[in-house]
Amino acid sequence: INPSEKYGQREKDDDILSASGSHPKENLPTSRLRAIWHRSNKRDERIYYEDNTMVLENFRGRTRLLGHLGQGNCSLEINGIKDHDNGPFCFRIELARTEKDTSTVDKFSFVEDCAELKMLPDPPQPTLIHQKTATQGLPFIVTCSVRHTCPTHVPELTWNRGTPEGITKNQREIHPGNWEVQSILTFIAEEKDDYNEITCTSEFHGGKTSSKSLTLYVKREENYNHIIIPAAVAVGTAVIFTVLCIFVVKKYK
Repeated sequence: INPSEKYGQREKDDDILSASGSHPKENLPTSRLRAIWHRSNKRDERIYYEDNTMVLENFRGRTRLLGHLGQGNCSLEINGIKDHDNGPFCFRIELARTEKDTSTVDKFSFVEDCAELKMLPDPPQPTLIHQKTATQGLPFIVTCSVRHTCPTHVPELTWNRGTPEGITKNQREIHPGNWEVQSILTFIAEEKDDYNEITCTSEFHGGKTSSKSLTLYVKREENYNHIIIPAAVAVGTAVIFTVLCIFVVKKYK
């Protein structure tokens, strides 16, 4: 969950006052910042807090802060997603007086920019990018990619063929909160590969899988033997027949 760079609202008791910037204080170390994620309009229903006993029981042990508050990053990880984890969830930050004195004077909420999650019943299918046909004896490349929302638990992409030496993997961020992992398979196409299936399977954290397949069509290697050999036989036969005819004519002339 990555709240966009909106302005925070300063809290004072039960009142909320506007403030420009993420918060109007100087840059502070993470040790003096207290992060809170809570349900929308219900600050006491916390889904994340450093004191785990103050977190809702059904979220306890399933959430952790990934970002560094001192760098303005409040990304949250929710593990073992359930149907009711759709939010909206709002972020709040408290500034401690000192690292040892945990009492807070300044509090800032982002209640106008909360995060709501769209729940999917099944994980997304991989996408395959490849040429329409392969040529016998030449390299054939297939790229398998799948999008995900958790960089700490990247989906594992596997193939039903190929060797580790012929597979390369990489990951990139599409936009905040979304990443894409890729696996590139390279192999030499053979005649026996014609009409065979190539399958890429993605396994997500928690054990759910999805897959995508393609049927490989192999173009045969250019071979002119089927033309050269019959032609050579025909020419050879004609030459032998001509020589015999000349020999017979000369003998009986």
